[in-house]
Amino acid sequence: MLDAVFDSANWARVPFEFWGLVFFVFGCCVGSFLNVCIYRLPRGLSLVSPPSHCPHCRYTIPWWLNVPLVTWLMLRGRCRKCGAPISPRYFVVELLTGLAFLACWWSFGRDSAGLALVYAAFLSGLIAATFIDLEHFIIPDEITLGGMAAGFLASFFLPQLHGATSLTESLKHSLVGMAVGAGVVYAILRLGKLLFGRQRVPLPTGTRLVFGETALHLPDREIPYEEIFYRPSDTIRLHAERVELIDRCYRNVPVRVALLARRLEIGEDQLDPETCPHMEVVASEVVLPREAMGLGDVKFMAAIGAFLGWRAVIFSLLISSLIGAAVGLTLIALRRREWSSRLPYGPYIALAAALWIFGGQKLAEPFLP
Repeated sequence: MLDAVFDSANWARVPFEFWGLVFFVFGCCVGSFLNVCIYRLPRGLSLVSPPSHCPHCRYTIPWWLNVPLVTWLMLRGRCRKCGAPISPRYFVVELLTGLAFLACWWSFGRDSAGLALVYAAFLSGLIAATFIDLEHFIIPDEITLGGMAAGFLASFFLPQLHGATSLTESLKHSLVGMAVGAGVVYAILRLGKLLFGRQRVPLPTGTRLVFGETALHLPDREIPYEEIFYRPSDTIRLHAERVELIDRCYRNVPVRVALLARRLEIGEDQLDPETCPHMEVVASEVVLPREAMGLGDVKFMAAIGAFLGWRAVIFSLLISSLIGAAVGLTLIALRRREWSSRLPYGPYIALAAALWIFGGQKLAEPFLP
């Protein structure tokens, strides 16, 4: 049945340009859903309920005011009821997704409608991951782990995705891609921990930090503990003007937090972190264990490998490092060096993976077997 659905001869009965328009419109609709994912996934909200609404006045948006691209332009980027601004990101994501779908059809539609659809779905995941990572410095498991499963299933139904001639060969490419993606990036992560060690984060005087049950909350971001602690020796260090626990308070003391070693030192006191699920600290600097990448990037690269294979993993790592270096040098030239430390690595990986789809495979042929 799938062979009939994706048979190029069947699709060719309708003008190629018409399908291009269909892909663009459908991509814009998918982009509208991606905006829901980008907003709700990192906040732990349901993607289904409640329906689309204004986050300021809670006005439920009817379908005729939820038309991709058109509505944002018609309302001039503001809520119809309360007039609160609607982020330009909504328009950008819808347009970018529509263009990505169109590019997939234009590049692959003549040969394989199935391949165009799978690549379009893959790019949708890259777009969602990029915008979430830029705002929250995380890539949700729904995208990374879900991407691994989706890539494996796509390899099952479409061996052409890996240039394979058999189902077994295609699944092998997907599994090897996952293993290489996760393994290589995890090795880089651990090596980075050994080489770079610590990162000093200066803060405005009187800044309040919150050590919650699962994450460290800074004024501008939230860092999950799994992104900080990998070894028992990994320790957060700071000198606190004030420390507030549930049952006590300290002033002008050094603080050391090593979760994996189950050690919390506040001044001369040594505590078990599990007995202190909530701690608030006022400090002007915090020293964090530093990593080259986060675990989210490990799973993200595994998902890319599941879809594209191990060659795409190597290509994405090399090209993303070049993109990152170019961005860093550009920011230094513009005297915005501090901005580079605020940019996550996930978007560079996503851009490199997209480049692999649209020409990177041919560029890498002389270098990768």
